[in-house]
Amino acid sequence: MRSNRTRTHAYVVVLATLLAACSEPTTVPSALSSSDAAADKGSSHDDQSRERHRGRVQCDADNGGITLPAGFCAVVVADNLGAARHMAITPKGDIFVAINQPGATPPPFGIMALRDVNGDGKADVMQGFNPGKGGSGIDWGNGRLYFGENDRVLRYRVRNGDLTPSGGPETVVGGLPNTGNHISKTVVLRDDRTLFVNIGSATNACQVADRVAQSPGINPCPELPFRAGVWVFNPLGTNQTEASGSRYAAGYRNMVALALQPRTGELFGVQHGRDNLFQNWPQFYDEEEGATQPAEEFVRIARGSDNGWPYCYFDAVNHHAKMLAPEYGGDDMKTSGNGIDCASYNQPLATFGAHWAPNGLHFYDGRQFPKRYRNGAFIAFHGGFNRAPLPNEGFNVMFQPMTKDGRVSGPAEIFADNFAGTNVGLPASALHRPVGVTEGPDGSLYISDDKGGRIWRVVFVGHRDDDEDDEDDRH
Repeated sequence: MRSNRTRTHAYVVVLATLLAACSEPTTVPSALSSSDAAADKGSSHDDQSRERHRGRVQCDADNGGITLPAGFCAVVVADNLGAARHMAITPKGDIFVAINQPGATPPPFGIMALRDVNGDGKADVMQGFNPGKGGSGIDWGNGRLYFGENDRVLRYRVRNGDLTPSGGPETVVGGLPNTGNHISKTVVLRDDRTLFVNIGSATNACQVADRVAQSPGINPCPELPFRAGVWVFNPLGTNQTEASGSRYAAGYRNMVALALQPRTGELFGVQHGRDNLFQNWPQFYDEEEGATQPAEEFVRIARGSDNGWPYCYFDAVNHHAKMLAPEYGGDDMKTSGNGIDCASYNQPLATFGAHWAPNGLHFYDGRQFPKRYRNGAFIAFHGGFNRAPLPNEGFNVMFQPMTKDGRVSGPAEIFADNFAGTNVGLPASALHRPVGVTEGPDGSLYISDDKGGRIWRVVFVGHRDDDEDDEDDRH
């Protein structure tokens, strides 16, 4: 458990940062000391110093409240940041956190930058910029920070060693849809030519009247040319529109959990499945079926692929197949009808519990964790709300074993748990709700939370008896 002194220090730093934003609309004055600034010149001395600091991480006695497998422990990097969504980490270990907390007073920062100066795992320096302009997605590459607000993607130039940009943002793409059910934008930078952006559906199942019982689906769904998919834009372009990019893949209802497999460069995601099967169609589904279906789908997203939303959903309980949605003639038994063949759409590599709300995805590429974790996928589940009369579930980070070429190699398992605390009254009573999951330069795993505003750093401290340097694993 963190000491009161440490907690007080964190609160003071955050409060000072917030107060500074009131007088400075773009950035907060630097809190770096002269020695810190000198260390950020990118020198070999700095790199060696950071390497030595990796062994000095002091895990919290209670792992910051979460449970982990044997051999792992966690330290709370920062707390009470607001609605902390996705994270981007630089090669030097600085962390940029997307904050999305509309309506807060004083205005929250759109981006918080964190730095651990002494190597104990906790953020000693916190700086915020882009106040009042919240967002969910964030990525880093070649000195540029990409930030996904709900209706646009911004690009910041951050000089080597700095925690705040050297100037205001450039708009990479603007005018993106931000109405209806799913407005969060995740940004994934593959290279200087490819920036992936998810655009979620505006509705639950493309009904004539959204989420209204017995309302039929619209066929063809008019959202699909503009939403419920993944688009590609030029990451170096400015003032692009949705029409400037290209639709990479369609039929993905809400793909907040989006990531590249680092060895193959392929895109993967975990889809938020639809809601209201029982509430809207009780003649076909009982309460338990509505709570346990449909599955959240872990998928490979190839160019031109179609995952079948809104026409189909995946039943991982009874039929283990994509089923025809009731809005389009389904009855909990059909896999095709009305010109729709659900078997023809992209099929999941693995499935997870209904209404778990997958929000973060990361493929582990480091060497700190035991070898079995390499190439595997960590998935952060935000936790659901539509499982009545059963308890709401999720609120954890799962590990999905994978091969180096992107194939599932075993059953998924819980990696980090107990974020929410008691399961009474979830999700409203949750202490923490996982969102982002990513990796630091030393192979530590970072997890963010948009309920308590906490960032955890998970490290491996156990015994390792496998060969960490197999030639087959080098790349």
